[in-house]
Amino acid sequence: MAESNPFLRNDKLSDITWAHAVNSQEHLHDVLNSDIHFIEADIVLGQVDGNADNQNKIPIMAHPPATTSDISLESFLTQIQVYNNAAENQKVKGLKLDFKSISALETSISIINDVYDMKTFSTWINADILPGPVNNTETIPVDPERFFEAISQIGPAVLSIGWTTKWGESSTDGCYTEQQVNQMIRVIKENGIDQNGNSITFPVRAGIAANSLKQLMYLYSSLKDSNNVTFTIWSSINDAVNVINLRKFIFAVGLDKVYIDVPEDLKNQLNINGISLP
Repeated sequence: MAESNPFLRNDKLSDITWAHAVNSQEHLHDVLNSDIHFIEADIVLGQVDGNADNQNKIPIMAHPPATTSDISLESFLTQIQVYNNAAENQKVKGLKLDFKSISALETSISIINDVYDMKTFSTWINADILPGPVNNTETIPVDPERFFEAISQIGPAVLSIGWTTKWGESSTDGCYTEQQVNQMIRVIKENGIDQNGNSITFPVRAGIAANSLKQLMYLYSSLKDSNNVTFTIWSSINDAVNVINLRKFIFAVGLDKVYIDVPEDLKNQLNINGISLP
């Protein structure tokens, strides 16, 4: 299944721009009136402001530990659907839904199916489905089998699947290990994702990906013949990053296979418009 990017005039995925944590009505309004290509938002189970007396939790737009929001997932998707229906092709917004628990995803299935046209508009479903580098024990990954089962019920989503990570300003050592990469390949194949042809993007943390060229190229080569595989490089604002090594990874995979979702300062250092390696 080929991934569609109607807002791109070329194949350089690194040109795509992102709005993060679009978890409020005001933020969504601002983004829909901007030139941003892709909307990223977080979904948890909670309550909409003003409904605190209602004991039923519903999918809302919020990032843990928040459990309330001024906008539900249903309202969020409805507004983007209306916008995209009216937008010219180059103005359509892509959507990345980041589910913070498997229960939030499972509870959202009927809402997504009823409200949003995933066949027409590029939609990513994101979750960390495996424990990852640098002994991260603070974040619990989403159960991969339940994740893939839920995905099978909501149409042609791009699977944005990764590992939990731990990294920071003083971090230098750590990589996506061969064992972690093989575990990812295994759960993908065990759940038949290589057979159904879903597009897959692997969100990889910049500082860790810079240390993992061999392992991530193996991941790519293991799945590229069965799935449309890309990488989404992301970074927290103060993460330590070996820029030279990260550029090597980006150019090894190719600009047509790498999304760059990093702070502006790091993106400028990468000089991804350059045609040769440093």
